[in-house]
Amino acid sequence: MHFTRDHEWVRLDGDIATVGISKHAADQLGDVVFVETPEAGKTVAQKDSFAVVESVKAASDVYAPVSGEVIEGNDALASAPETVNADPEGEGWFAKIRVSDDSQLDALMDRAAYDAFLATL
Repeated sequence: MHFTRDHEWVRLDGDIATVGISKHAADQLGDVVFVETPEAGKTVAQKDSFAVVESVKAASDVYAPVSGEVIEGNDALASAPETVNADPEGEGWFAKIRVSDDSQLDALMDRAAYDAFLATL
């Protein structure tokens, strides 16, 4: 699992990246009440906004940690947005992206580096 400074995570399986927001981000947002995930077929570029998450505190864009084509959005979040709070780094994923350049993962943090980054906030 890799992380961005904007608190997204990515888990690679072959050339498919599953993407979501970190537990830290979900905790900071508070109770998630709405999630808009991207539709299959959408092309995303690294660092572009590709999803939206709204909580009782704020609305936030979710940024693509890698470039590629969305092959699936997590439609289950539309009717159960609270899944993002309950399991942000598991069932609360936002999208699956067919990665176009896996070298982009090299710029992301592993869990230890992300935890160290969080300690500086």
